[in-house]
Amino acid sequence: MERISWDQYFMAQSHLLALRSTCTRLMVGATIVRDKRIIAGGYNGSVSGSVHCNDEGCYVIDGHCVRTVHAEANALLQCAKFGVPTDNADIYVTHYPCLQCCKQLIQSGIKTVYYAEDYRNHPYAIELFQEAGVETKKVELNYLAVDTKYKEKSAYVQHLLEKLELNTNEQELSVLKKQAKQLFTPYSQSK
Repeated sequence: MERISWDQYFMAQSHLLALRSTCTRLMVGATIVRDKRIIAGGYNGSVSGSVHCNDEGCYVIDGHCVRTVHAEANALLQCAKFGVPTDNADIYVTHYPCLQCCKQLIQSGIKTVYYAEDYRNHPYAIELFQEAGVETKKVELNYLAVDTKYKEKSAYVQHLLEKLELNTNEQELSVLKKQAKQLFTPYSQSK
């Protein structure tokens, strides 16, 4: 059995954390790692004990929800709350950090930012990361790496396609086969 890579493991953790988000605009998760050990995690949502966007809607000022604490900030604040140093740590984030999070990550000593998806990558954030010597690396999550049943699902879909061959025209069958192939091809290979 092939083991999941460290980058995929930590990025999967960030995607899992994002599922706890209470933001209705974008679900983001972040995992802080030092020496291949998770030291903190965060997701975007309201201040503890306050109302959540998914309950009462976003509180938007100048195009930004001011109710939400970003995932990166929540992970850093968790470290601060429990006295865990972040100097020379790495962070795995589902989306490229915003400008404010970029500054916080630099100030906290994060050395590498791994992100799965580009999201409004601010030119000044890119410049600040470069200036501070913080490396940014895109690591797209390979969902097949975290789906423990993908082989069984792929075999089942293949079985269904074989049954459809008997009663489906060639063009329609070709479209179905192409869609099935896309479903079961690792994300990094499907581009």
